[in-house]
Amino acid sequence: MRIAFTTSLPAEGFTRLEQHMLYAPLEEAEVLVSTFDKPVTREMIMSAPHLKLITNFGVGFNNIDLEACRERGIRVTNTPQPVIEPTAELAFALMHDVARRTAEFDRKLREGKAEPFGVMNNLSHSLYGKTLGIIGMGRIGQALARRAVASGMRIVYHNRKPIHESTLVSGFLNPETIHYVSKEELLETADFVSLNLPYTPEVKHLIGAIELKMMKKSAYLINTARGAHVDEEALVKALKEGEIAGAAMDVYEHEPQIHPELLTLDNVVLSPHTGTGTWEGRIAMCENVCDNILAWQQQDINKMNIVL
Repeated sequence: MRIAFTTSLPAEGFTRLEQHMLYAPLEEAEVLVSTFDKPVTREMIMSAPHLKLITNFGVGFNNIDLEACRERGIRVTNTPQPVIEPTAELAFALMHDVARRTAEFDRKLREGKAEPFGVMNNLSHSLYGKTLGIIGMGRIGQALARRAVASGMRIVYHNRKPIHESTLVSGFLNPETIHYVSKEELLETADFVSLNLPYTPEVKHLIGAIELKMMKKSAYLINTARGAHVDEEALVKALKEGEIAGAAMDVYEHEPQIHPELLTLDNVVLSPHTGTGTWEGRIAMCENVCDNILAWQQQDINKMNIVL
């Protein structure tokens, strides 16, 4: 089996394929292992006459030209399971960081610009007793909700449709304390708004000037999903004018470029798209790629994470 990679990945994650795998250039490959930061374009797909499977290293797949794959009859898979807990961890960490001003305090102490120590200096906000609004209550959203509930937060969420109670219960969540609301009600009532939904063109700029004005002036926006969900020009304006209290972001509208004004604001916490970026998570994602490739080789579609 001839396999090409768009990005160098940990070799220890592919030991199960050693007897089956031959590294190959794309034009000779049957399988392509792709990553979210490397677009798989129509030109690439059409230049690979032997290509039969693209297995994306990550849950998203908007980096792949699916229409070209459909034309060629190329199967596309992804790795949704291993990304759940690391991404939820980071979303919770960013939420905690921006509310408690951890990164800001660290930066100012190092630069000698911090307020003096004192009872009424360097104050921040607690998560306890606050309302977390989750837009996109899939597996990552539910994993974030578990962490928030354990910290004494209330949960409201908005999805295309309400989550069945049995799903919440199986995810160790109490359906009586987690409420489905409209997007408008969520924005108006939540103290923290976390974006945890996949990207499609329909949700570009899901959060723009209108939505930011709906939010409380004391609210924080958290985005660990996709950068294009947020109109960054509108976000910068809202942050500078005090329309919301702050933001914490792991993804960016024009990634890897970051809006220069976001880099100057104290009420913003930034992370370089590291939602799934743990050593454990990377190895688990490699293993999931192996699962998809071996299942494809064995023609067992029930064991594949199929996108297309």
